[in-house]
Amino acid sequence: MSGAIRDWQAFTTPKPNGGAHMDLAVEGITCAACMSTIEHGLATLPGVAHARLNLTTHRLAVDWEPGRVDADAVVRRLEDLGYRAHPFDPARRTEEEAAEERELYRAMGVAGFAAMNVMLLSVSVWAGNVTDIEPATRDLFHWISALIALPAVAFAGRPFFRSAWRALRHLRSNMDVPISIGIWLTLGLSVFQTMRSAQHAYFDSVLMLLFFLLIGRTLDHGMRRRTRGVAENVAALRAITAVKCLPDGSLREVPLSRVDPGDLVLVRPGEHVSVDGVVRDGISEIDQSLVTGETALIATTPGDRVYAGTLNVSGSLKVQVTAATEGTLLEEVNRLLENASQAKSRYMRLADRAARLYAPVVHSAAILTFLGWHFSGGLPGAEALIVAVSVLIITCPCALALAIPVVQVVSSGLMFSKGVLIHSGDAIERLAAVDTIVFDKTGTLTLAEPVLLDFAGVDRALLRRAGRLASASHHPLGRALAEAARAEAPPDSAREIAGSGVEAKVDGRIERLGSVGFCGIAAELVDELLARHPRASIVAYAPGDHAPVLFAFRQGLRVDAAATAARLKKLGYRLEILSGDRAEAVSSVARELGIETWSAALRPADKIARLEQLKAAGHRVLMVGDGLNDAPALAAAHVSLSPVTAVHLAQAAADAVFLGDRLAPVADALAIARRARAAMVENLAVSVAYNLIAVPVAVAGFVTPLMAALAMSGSSVIVTLNALRLKLK
Repeated sequence: MSGAIRDWQAFTTPKPNGGAHMDLAVEGITCAACMSTIEHGLATLPGVAHARLNLTTHRLAVDWEPGRVDADAVVRRLEDLGYRAHPFDPARRTEEEAAEERELYRAMGVAGFAAMNVMLLSVSVWAGNVTDIEPATRDLFHWISALIALPAVAFAGRPFFRSAWRALRHLRSNMDVPISIGIWLTLGLSVFQTMRSAQHAYFDSVLMLLFFLLIGRTLDHGMRRRTRGVAENVAALRAITAVKCLPDGSLREVPLSRVDPGDLVLVRPGEHVSVDGVVRDGISEIDQSLVTGETALIATTPGDRVYAGTLNVSGSLKVQVTAATEGTLLEEVNRLLENASQAKSRYMRLADRAARLYAPVVHSAAILTFLGWHFSGGLPGAEALIVAVSVLIITCPCALALAIPVVQVVSSGLMFSKGVLIHSGDAIERLAAVDTIVFDKTGTLTLAEPVLLDFAGVDRALLRRAGRLASASHHPLGRALAEAARAEAPPDSAREIAGSGVEAKVDGRIERLGSVGFCGIAAELVDELLARHPRASIVAYAPGDHAPVLFAFRQGLRVDAAATAARLKKLGYRLEILSGDRAEAVSSVARELGIETWSAALRPADKIARLEQLKAAGHRVLMVGDGLNDAPALAAAHVSLSPVTAVHLAQAAADAVFLGDRLAPVADALAIARRARAAMVENLAVSVAYNLIAVPVAVAGFVTPLMAALAMSGSSVIVTLNALRLKLK
């Protein structure tokens, strides 16, 4: 309960841009209308930059500018809108969902039992109406039906009535309002008919209507829980404690909040690694399938990196912590997965706008139907009211509200299972539209861990100096050089120049590390090195007080790069390589992968220019790259992907990242996106077709409230099953 929380500011987290963020679990959410009400209601608060509600998990993510608004104001606005909130806790949310599910099952049981008994009485009345039933006997059966129906409806209808009352109390509407109005109108009409000894009452219809509505609500609840399976699996990998190795050699289990970078923790066999870090002692095998996508066990020895959420299989390890509570790969994976399920696509925004219009449309349609039938003399008041109730129920846009979110959640989960994490809400749609794929070479088509060649022949003093400068670089070759040189901290004056290299002023001289042109290397030196290593990638170093030095690196292709390129070509995609590396290295990779179009020695501006050319020619381009110099191109492309090894700037510019050392997730993402877009279009078509057919039929008087409930629930189940069908391919 929000009233039990006094200091909401304690549950906020700062953002790098100076803003504040808070995750809340919101109670009382039943439909897309609730989502729209909350997001638009918070957006009107001055200073709120972003409010996004996940309809599946009921998690609300709010960003705001401190000084203009605070956490207390956000919670108060939620209360004004009719919703209670508490700090988001996955375990608490699971307990709440279990309680909701138990209530739905109890309500469904009561409604079903009452409906069966009332139906037995109704059958007797129907049979008697065409034979010789006495009016007093019929009235008795109607009153017995009322005694059963009234308490049963009051109990079983609580999930709908509570939601509707909260909405009406705050002068808004949701999908449960017309449902509740329809139920009580029909029930009230039945009591009125019974009091005047009329031939017909509708207690059986009310109970069957409620029974089938509860079946639909229960199925919807269960299906949404299924779509969250992947996110819950990732959350389950999070450990809350670690065994810390103290300076005196003793061990102590402590909360992760008391583990700092540089600490040493013990990971026993069979335990999940709780931190990101480097192994300092021990040999084991690590299962990191749910974090990096690699299914084979990875042999781990001192010096190797391990990640939170991975499983230590065989031996004990002592791990020096690099990240514990924040900044771990698992935290990044979970954040991206949550963003994917919360983000809104173009189709989602379209469905939102339609859902916001439903309240005035559905109530107007029901009122006009009643007035039309009653005052035209076509039906008496009671029967006209029944037709209006049918219209009220059948026009609830549940299918429209579910059509896109359920596809988005299922497809995001499928992509994660293939090692792809979505940043952007409309990335799935843009991936589905791609016809051309442009790859960077270094760290994308090749593995991100290049090997330094001629190591023994390199001058150690120059290697250390170059490595120190390389430690300021985010480029894979720079990182490899820094590691080979066991580099110290970079010079304070070091700055990285995108697409060129690193420059620093050391002891009054300018040192440069990067491309051949950036360092002013003579072509003869390059040719001499390439004669020894034709396929090598080159890093040049100009120390300023010594002759320039060239470092040659060998980069192996990703193990499935050739197979993935062939698969993409077979699917009809155009492939191209844009690289800042030299022509010989790029052409060698292009030949090996069968990619005919490639360009080398490109600066960031050159890559963007090529993407603009492709765009002008009508192509939808997917850019796959990982370096600092790729970030502008990733942002400029129609849609973009980065490997998880990419620098943070590249990941921020990309629409999605993929895990592991394989390239297959790129092809998998494109295949899933195509199927997901098709499912979105199918679901929208089903929703529109349902309303185009069902509403006129209901207005014409051919639908009872029970039939309306069946149609409304059935349409919701159909779109949900169509989304879950993605998992079967």
